[in-house]
Amino acid sequence: MQSGSVTTPFGRRSISLAHVRGQMRTTEIRPGKSVDKWKVFRDACEARVVLGVQDRALAVLDALLTFYPESELCEDRSLVVFPSNDQLSVRAHGIAGTTLRRHLAALVEAGLIQRKDSANGKRYARKGNAGTIEEAFGFNLAPLLARAEELAHLAQKVASDRRHFRATKEALSICRRDVRKLLTAAIEEGAAGDWGRIEDMFVELTGRIPRTPTVADIEPILDEMQMLREEIINRLEIQENSESMDSNAVQNGCHIQNSNTESIHELEPSSRKEQGAKPSPEIRPMREPIKAFPLGMVLQACPEIRDYGPNGAIENWRDLLSAAVVVRSMLGVSPSAYEEACGILGAENAAAVMACILERTGHINSAGGYLRDLTRKAERGEFSLGPMLMALMRTSSGPRKASA
Repeated sequence: MQSGSVTTPFGRRSISLAHVRGQMRTTEIRPGKSVDKWKVFRDACEARVVLGVQDRALAVLDALLTFYPESELCEDRSLVVFPSNDQLSVRAHGIAGTTLRRHLAALVEAGLIQRKDSANGKRYARKGNAGTIEEAFGFNLAPLLARAEELAHLAQKVASDRRHFRATKEALSICRRDVRKLLTAAIEEGAAGDWGRIEDMFVELTGRIPRTPTVADIEPILDEMQMLREEIINRLEIQENSESMDSNAVQNGCHIQNSNTESIHELEPSSRKEQGAKPSPEIRPMREPIKAFPLGMVLQACPEIRDYGPNGAIENWRDLLSAAVVVRSMLGVSPSAYEEACGILGAENAAAVMACILERTGHINSAGGYLRDLTRKAERGEFSLGPMLMALMRTSSGPRKASA
């Protein structure tokens, strides 16, 4: 809503609705309130981006405050200063007259000062018989006193946002360096994996970082970069565990071959007695559990799953597990297939896979068969959830950005 303007009876200057709101705010100053004028000024400087004022305008505000004789702005004293433009220009480091007027208007528009005009538009003070100022016309500093707490809160928020931005940017730099080191080590050591494709994903993510980024630019890139790092670590851990199991199998084979053969003959009679017994099941090596990705990443990649959560929302992993059961039944996935996926992938990852299948249900002929296939691949160490989530994040973010 754009603020309109009202012409004064003198016809010299229009008053915007923002000015009227500022005047109403200053009438609400509690009796006896006071605040350090330089503390309020520092808060205004910190929050200048939110207030929409430039550094030169703040220099003009600094000059205006120097004409107020006290160190504290007090409600029970006159808060009007009345310097001429020449005096203001000198204390504002020689700013030109036209520039000075423009920045004074910006300070009024931002609600940091108010104009108090005389009948002829001049700035001056009227003194009484005792020599004290009875009434002054010029610029009223009362908005600074009225908004002292608000400006302090804005300054704290700006400082907090700046710290968050620095922390996010630092986390992205560290994650980017980790991915680069892991990729270099995997390629140089000849580790099995499609490292060329992962290298292309890393280059694509790095190329999306703007030259002057904001938090909104960095956070989604950081999420995808962390997922890429987890994907590389998972692949290297799977390969390391596989090599360790192969080494143990070779050692066990050598141990059996070099064992005393008499012990084998001693076991033969009992083996014959138990010929009718069922053979012992094959002992499978223990597998490292597949790491679960953050819930926020899963929901960002698969937003449709939210509609099936309790009350149409997903707030935690329990809600996602509940929604996955509903989606499983809706897509015709058998309970046995889903239980097998939970056993191999873990409950959280199985629910995330169901969310991915729901997101791509138009491209999958049989959701149950697709889930069983992914489960078998995960059991062989050939499937990881990371690339699937990242692919969905890229495909789902494109249309949304275009529509926005």
